Amino acid sequence: MAPAVPLAVLALVALVASGLGLAPGCDSPAHRLCSSRDVAVACQVESRCPSLPRPAAAPVELSLYYESLCPACREFLVLKLFSTWLLLPDEMLNITLVPYGNAQERNVSGKLDFECQHGPEECLGNMIEACLMHEAKNFSTYFPVIFCLESGTSVTKNLEAQCLQIYAPELDSGRIAACVQGDTGVALMHHNAQLTEALDPPHQYVPWIIINGKHTDELQAQAEASLLGLVCQLYQGEKPEACGGSKAPKISSGCRR
Repeated sequence: MAPAVPLAVLALVALVASGLGLAPGCDSPAHRLCSSRDVAVACQVESRCPSLPRPAAAPVELSLYYESLCPACREFLVLKLFSTWLLLPDEMLNITLVPYGNAQERNVSGKLDFECQHGPEECLGNMIEACLMHEAKNFSTYFPVIFCLESGTSVTKNLEAQCLQIYAPELDSGRIAACVQGDTGVALMHHNAQLTEALDPPHQYVPWIIINGKHTDELQAQAEASLLGLVCQLYQGEKPEACGGSKAPKISSGCRR
């Protein structure tokens, strides 16, 4: 018995026979038209090749501008952002964290200094997290540590005693401390200040959420109401099981400037 021929291939054979539907100069035999995406594109028959793997979709880009002791920032990061990141595959969501928020940068006698909305402790927390990111480099290494800091009793005191030991014991706490106490930490905070001040539109509160390079009131509200649902809606690739539906309680109001 002859092997069964897929209906899609039979349809393409018919198109070839009638001289319709193929791009000029397509010289691939009918049975090879769906053999690869390159061939299908060259012959303009992608829509007739359902078995072709989908091209990789771009991840949803999310940038979170926040400050370490803002209650609403901590709530969003811990309850929404971290849980969404855990549920979704790496290629679906790309996150950038910018700890600075409503801080103010000042030049005092030729040296940069920072004044934070929730006091010196918040400035220290911002710098610890910036230095942690700088030293760890890999997002999947430092994000659980930041989650631990933001969900714990103290953002500034639990790094070495708890969070690094649990989530990233391979990181050198001494290097992070040296960063915080030295010029590197100041440079990182200056960079975050520049990123925050360059926001368009300018941020009015934190957490300030940017999705795919844009901030709107609608996107902010959607992200706060159901971040998982928003990312699933925007992602153009194949949706994972986690995108079956998500609802979450409303986030408390943010920290206004």
